Amino acid sequence: MRVRAAATAALLLAVLTACGGGSDSGNTSASKPKTSAGKSAGKEKDKDVDCTDESLDQADWMEHCADGSGTGGDGTDQSTGLEFGGSYEWPDGLKVSVVEAKKWTTFTDEDFVEDDPDATEFRVLLKLENTGKQPVELDEVSTFIDGATNGGEASMTEFVTDSDPLGGRLAPGVTVTKTDDNALETRYGKKIVVTVQRSSENFDLDFPEFTGEITG
Repeated sequence: MRVRAAATAALLLAVLTACGGGSDSGNTSASKPKTSAGKSAGKEKDKDVDCTDESLDQADWMEHCADGSGTGGDGTDQSTGLEFGGSYEWPDGLKVSVVEAKKWTTFTDEDFVEDDPDATEFRVLLKLENTGKQPVELDEVSTFIDGATNGGEASMTEFVTDSDPLGGRLAPGVTVTKTDDNALETRYGKKIVVTVQRSSENFDLDFPEFTGEITG
């Protein structure tokens, strides 16, 4: 009886030890799925954010969409690789597109530049649309234009005829076309990159680049 009792006690101890070890192991394995589930939940949250939603505030857009995550994001930089006619939209709803760049030939005495045989004078048309809920200051918008073939930087000028340069406020729901006049030395060709910049306290804003050719 003592041997049987001792064996029974040993068996009971083994069972209790196994149960205790299983409990610890269970706790460890239980905590891992919770962590994994937490990460998955975070990813699902990003997927549920519609980065094209115009009512999405800037803080949420920067958190979920700036790195390309969320609906409509593919992880690539959406501000590069654009061509004339394409468009780019900032988080506050201001959408910009470079319509065209056309060689300027209608010079007048009031223009700030003369017809130079060593330069290509041209006018860029910018289409701007405010899809947001607040007015946008167009004085904060400017361009920087480079030659896309073998370098060169365009210089700013202004042709008086039909001029409508960037400036003023753009109300929500309004679309305008603005003019931006420039000159580029002929040795740099006619293919250009137009970078549209914005002065802002938000240093995370991207500056879209549009590639095209001066026509005419």
